[in-house]
Amino acid sequence: MTARVRFFAQFRERYGAELRIETPPGATVTGVVQEAAGSDRGEESVIGEDGSLRDYVILMKNGRRVEHDEARQTPAEDGDEIAVFPPVAGG
Repeated sequence: MTARVRFFAQFRERYGAELRIETPPGATVTGVVQEAAGSDRGEESVIGEDGSLRDYVILMKNGRRVEHDEARQTPAEDGDEIAVFPPVAGG
């Protein structure tokens, strides 16, 4: 199974615009994003030092927002598009 992970804004600069991740059976949205980020744990990473998603990261699965608690339990399925955004600010 393959999921497509798309990064936006500064995350795009760090990881590239899009990665295709092979997802094993039982993979979750969080797990796919962690796999896409690899071992990157820098201050600007989507992953914190403890290996969990940073609180401010915004996730969408197939165009629908997924909260962090939900992302840890939501299965990643073949053909999914997971979008990863930094916080949005401005007016």
